[in-house]
Amino acid sequence: MAAGLIAFCIALFASLTLTVPVRALALRVGMVDLPGPRKVHLQPIPLLGGLAMYAGVVLGVLSLFNGPARAQIAGILAGATLIAAVGILDDRGWLHHQVKLFIGMPLAAGILLLSGIRAQVFSTLFGGRTGDLLDIALTVVWVVGVTASFSILDHMDGLCAGVAAMASAFFALLAYLNGQTLVTVLAAAILGAAAGFLRWNFKPAKIFMGDGGAMFLGFMMATLGLKLRLEQPNLLSAWIVPLLVLGATIFDTTLVTISRSRRGLLPFAAPGKDHAAHRLANLGLGQRGAVLTMYILGAVSGALALVVSYQSVLVSLGVLGIALLAALGGITYLERAPYERQSRKTASAAD
Repeated sequence: MAAGLIAFCIALFASLTLTVPVRALALRVGMVDLPGPRKVHLQPIPLLGGLAMYAGVVLGVLSLFNGPARAQIAGILAGATLIAAVGILDDRGWLHHQVKLFIGMPLAAGILLLSGIRAQVFSTLFGGRTGDLLDIALTVVWVVGVTASFSILDHMDGLCAGVAAMASAFFALLAYLNGQTLVTVLAAAILGAAAGFLRWNFKPAKIFMGDGGAMFLGFMMATLGLKLRLEQPNLLSAWIVPLLVLGATIFDTTLVTISRSRRGLLPFAAPGKDHAAHRLANLGLGQRGAVLTMYILGAVSGALALVVSYQSVLVSLGVLGIALLAALGGITYLERAPYERQSRKTASAAD
């Protein structure tokens, strides 16, 4: 527990203080997010905030590990560095958005695989080479899917950082309760970095994390989901828990995927004000209320993950069924809520 608290404090302080010079750097080099029809801000806002969070996590983690643990941490941070770099290049306009989805994210997943980090679903069920190959494929799909989900979640002040902070808090708690020091420290460092950045990113935001920061957080969330191991779970609980911890992000991605597909748009290549937070804001909650509601969704979903981690298969199935019904109801309700519909002509760039 002490190691987790130290990592949290180091990352919190580093992110909180480094955001100021990073903001100045973004302004100096012209890395700003300009207002537009698909944006909610009205003034140019500096980008590159993800650099401060990245530095916070690196400082918070590397100072606490040595030996074999540091070797695996180095592999995780190598993948995170690649993802952050690809995101920053995309923010700068030097990469086509499909490069990050079809090249950058799969390559980062490959680094995790080389570091010995992968899903253990099909190998547990079937064993053998077939199970291993299926788990490798699942690892790539998981990393790409979660990273991309956070990439498109960064569309409102404080949303992406706050949702990531909530998820990492539950990852840290679950890992601590199950005796996983490395995962506890890593999740605590992410929590500290995201919380420190929120000081400058919550509405009214003085800096944005950019795609580099959003993809970095998504990659780290995917990694935590792969690394988390429960001491005495049934297999179903072990697979459900990471999904529930990331419930807020998965809910938002599912909503926009269904909504955009129904309108003939590509889900990850059709930006617009049609996310869950946009719709909640239009229902009268406003931007802050919508963001806080997404935090609450993350907290409820994380609490369900805690419950499931100690329950039988039957109870886990019941919780999963209730969660799926609630998500379906929420998607149906929000799909009927007012939102700004993008046309096929204007939907030509990533969120």
